[in-house]
Amino acid sequence: MLRMTGICKSFPGARVLTDVDLDVERGEVHALIGENGAGKSTLMKILAGVHTPDEGTIALDGRTVSFKHPTDAQRAGVAIIYQELTLLPERTVAENVFLGREPKRRGLVDRKAMEATTAELLEGLGEVSFGPRDLVRRLSVAQQQVVEIVKALSVDARIVVMDEPTAALAESEVELLYRLVRRLSERGVAVLYISHRLREIFELADRVTVLKDGAKVTTRPIGELTTAELVRLMVGRELTDYYPPRATEPAGDVLLSVRGGGNATLDGIDLELRAGEIVGLAGLQGAGRTELAKALFGAEPFTRGEMTPRRPRSVRDGIAAGIGLVTEDRKAEGLALHQSVRDNALLAARARGGPAGTSVLDLLRRVRLAPPRPETEVQYLSGGNQQKVVLAKWLTVAPKVLLFDEPTRGVDVGAKAAIHELVRELAEDGMAVLMISSELPELIGMSDRIVVLRDGRIAGHLPADSSEEAVMHLAAGS
Repeated sequence: MLRMTGICKSFPGARVLTDVDLDVERGEVHALIGENGAGKSTLMKILAGVHTPDEGTIALDGRTVSFKHPTDAQRAGVAIIYQELTLLPERTVAENVFLGREPKRRGLVDRKAMEATTAELLEGLGEVSFGPRDLVRRLSVAQQQVVEIVKALSVDARIVVMDEPTAALAESEVELLYRLVRRLSERGVAVLYISHRLREIFELADRVTVLKDGAKVTTRPIGELTTAELVRLMVGRELTDYYPPRATEPAGDVLLSVRGGGNATLDGIDLELRAGEIVGLAGLQGAGRTELAKALFGAEPFTRGEMTPRRPRSVRDGIAAGIGLVTEDRKAEGLALHQSVRDNALLAARARGGPAGTSVLDLLRRVRLAPPRPETEVQYLSGGNQQKVVLAKWLTVAPKVLLFDEPTRGVDVGAKAAIHELVRELAEDGMAVLMISSELPELIGMSDRIVVLRDGRIAGHLPADSSEEAVMHLAAGS
């Protein structure tokens, strides 16, 4: 169905793609993987008509095509679902599906026809719990992903590109997306699937193409590869163990304690975080994981209960108490994207009203930012390097307790391993760490013990070597 041949692309000062070939068959789920900066997004934007290749050809069904604009690609049956969804929250599902292509009747928008067609598309996907008249802002992230898929089907897309489609989904919502991807495949739609989560690649993909440094490494049937081989192809080295060894010394003093903590979304929270320990926080979407991190930090404070050190009533209180929060959404809440690496690294120190505890350059080297250029604007860094800048920001104030909310979301396996090592090093240096992750293997691999939340309350505590099934039983209340 699709053949891209000899694709080259350069931007000022950088060659991004070099002689990349990619072919995709009808009804195939074809995974496209590689580290951040490997060229995946650029290749897909060329396919979607966002960028024009410097060299190379694109053929659909054996016919050479040239896309000068995204609408050209859309008319040819190519749809791309970006990691950051492009929906209008204050409009209905039907209005979003037909945005800019509204059916007309006597010069006016034919709302009835628009909603009827949207309803048919939703029904065709099955297991959808919302309708064409629902406002998008009232939908979960997983449901909004479904709307994006329906948008693609509404233009009769033959090739659907999904860029990190599960990055913002909880574990319980991922299976819905899997079913939708398989349904698209059964209908003969070719799916190009970009993900850093290797388990998804092995569960969904028929073939996989690996990119590294803007060049194609290989295309192979997924059945011919192991996880270790795939990692080696992506990063160019062996990652014999995804996670650093757990703590061998017993946990130290209690650095943070909550008794009976609660607010509008949390109730009866009893929790202790100790020096040298990584505590994993598990739970389904909506269980209150992020809300708990923000309550401990003072962003959405507890309104009842006891906390040691004293209960923070604001972010400044949290920083003053020696607590840091690496937020789930680094772009919206963790960074000033148009400011330099140096300015971002100093944000927490300036909020505290004092100087940084160590030099910015030393911190950037410690978090393994490559290359450590303090004057670079953060918006130009990869996702993994942006996350390292967020971490450097907190290390400037040397917190006693560091809360990580989805610290490796949207970063490649190489950067993920570096962040894991950093988190373990911080614990070994005597910091108390609370780590939230929707990836259960990561949570189990990194944690010294696990706390499970359900409906804003602690459902139970589990040891480090617990199974994914044990975590899910507590999280789901089964």
